[in-house]
Amino acid sequence: MAWRANLSRGVKEIRFLFCQSSPASAPAREFVKKNYGDIKARNPSLPVLIRECSGVEPQLWARYDMGVERCVRLDGLTEAQIGSKLEELAKAGGSLKSK
Repeated sequence: MAWRANLSRGVKEIRFLFCQSSPASAPAREFVKKNYGDIKARNPSLPVLIRECSGVEPQLWARYDMGVERCVRLDGLTEAQIGSKLEELAKAGGSLKSK
């Protein structure tokens, strides 16, 4: 979980998109509910945006330097898998920065 403290080094913004009521978005909603506080406490200047829209597929977006963005679809993933995807996006930011 040490990567969470370094999240803001390679990532400029995190966005969660999900439906307020759909079963497909339930794990994403729970992940945000359980982890938002910890992520913000470790990265107070990192914008973590939560966008709810009826009927949208759950997604996780990361914005990096120079406006580069990456998206991960969260449909069918568990909370643990969502955490792994966020970690992958965080580590990808570190590799983008070194180029």
